[in-house]
Amino acid sequence: MTVLVTGGAGFIGSHMVWELLDVGEKLVVIDNLVTGFRWAVPSQVELVVGDIGDQDLVRTVMKKHDISSVIHFAGSVVVPDSVSDPLGYYLNNTVRSRSLIESAVQMGVKNFIFSSTAAVYGNPKETPVAEDATPAPMSPYASSKLMTEIMLADTARAHDFRYTALRYFNVAGADPQGRTGQSTRGATHLIKVACETALGKRSHIDVFGTDYPTADGTCVRDYIHVKDLVRAHTSALNYLRNGGQSDIFNVGYSKGYSVLEVLDSVKRVSGVAFDVRLSPRRPGDPAGIVAASAKIRATLGWEPKHDDLDQIVRQALAWEDHLASLQIAS
Repeated sequence: MTVLVTGGAGFIGSHMVWELLDVGEKLVVIDNLVTGFRWAVPSQVELVVGDIGDQDLVRTVMKKHDISSVIHFAGSVVVPDSVSDPLGYYLNNTVRSRSLIESAVQMGVKNFIFSSTAAVYGNPKETPVAEDATPAPMSPYASSKLMTEIMLADTARAHDFRYTALRYFNVAGADPQGRTGQSTRGATHLIKVACETALGKRSHIDVFGTDYPTADGTCVRDYIHVKDLVRAHTSALNYLRNGGQSDIFNVGYSKGYSVLEVLDSVKRVSGVAFDVRLSPRRPGDPAGIVAASAKIRATLGWEPKHDDLDQIVRQALAWEDHLASLQIAS
């Protein structure tokens, strides 16, 4: 049984590759390297450079490697960019995912794990938000992910095909062994941007919106360590292999931190009082969203091991310092 990881040269995908290697899985990666890095894929793993929308390529890889499961990370993830380029996001996240799903069905792949997002909930009426909350996406990014969830559900009803959609909350941190981390240039993830600012890679950091209905006026998010996130995928893979039914799960800690609280953590861990500037709200940002995580804990047996904001920041900062020393992100 071989696992196909799409987007395996990216931030989360590369952590997934190392996780699968660590537990002895056979795998292959497809990545177009638009935002991923060739060096992020371990040398013992075959990297096929190509697009998941290229069905001839994907079917060839699936046949050659006898793929039994797909873990799908490939896609675009920047919310403001999706607002300015909605058609690009629907093409990359929805149309190409449809092609990948079709290829999987045609090649008899039974198990499919999808990288979805908590952004499908929009600005939830209740928080922590549970999986049965009515989706209310506020950006084309969120809509593009929700559309893929709908396609997966319809496909599972029509074919011998099962899926798990994991709705991520805010992913951060880096591999505890220092093997990979968030390396994208110009990234918009709060903790990465704050770490770059602490190390002098940026002159300042902007806080987008200080008038939200939260304790300090800034957005509140549930930050999850990337290592715990990829372990959730391994749990989902085992669940599907053991006959688990198609389902959707939140992946978060059920604990929220505001933007200012995160910046305080980065300042505390780094020892640097960097420049923070207050800016207007960005389009597509909900005020606060925190995961209800009882379902994934009960059904998949998933339990977090890195649920500590300062630890997340410390490892993200160590990776950022590593990038600076090697200049591998340039």
